[in-house]
Amino acid sequence: MPTKTLLIIAHAPSDNTRQMAEAVERGARHPDINDINVVVVAPAAVQPEDLCKAQAVIIGTTENLGYMAGLTKDLFDRCYYPCLEHTQAMPFSFYIRAGQDGTGTLRAMTSVTTGLRWKLVQAPLICKGEFKTAFLAECEALGLTMAASLEAGII
Repeated sequence: MPTKTLLIIAHAPSDNTRQMAEAVERGARHPDINDINVVVVAPAAVQPEDLCKAQAVIIGTTENLGYMAGLTKDLFDRCYYPCLEHTQAMPFSFYIRAGQDGTGTLRAMTSVTTGLRWKLVQAPLICKGEFKTAFLAECEALGLTMAASLEAGII
């Protein structure tokens, strides 16, 4: 069976968000998962080809002024039209590091990914308020579940 690619796009401008991105990756690279190629890229480095080659995507963003991070928005600005016809029904999920409530970021992410016609396959993870180490376990579970589901052909 050919290897499938899980693309993790993680905006990690702080130590806490870096730990969250690492937790998602750690989950996706669980030793029981064998046939998944995990690729981790910062939003500014993502090219449309990266999205077109992936079979599933996890996006991590911060909440900035009640919206997704500017670099996450830039990713969508650059990749939206080149990917629109090539990534329809892309299985994806996302996580938000929200200092407030995350609702504006959730709304923005939902709007853009609906326009891309991607398929949300796991409820978004919103880590809000003061940083808690429990966020790391939730992020790891997100990565594990997405990778295991992709490997099993569920998504």
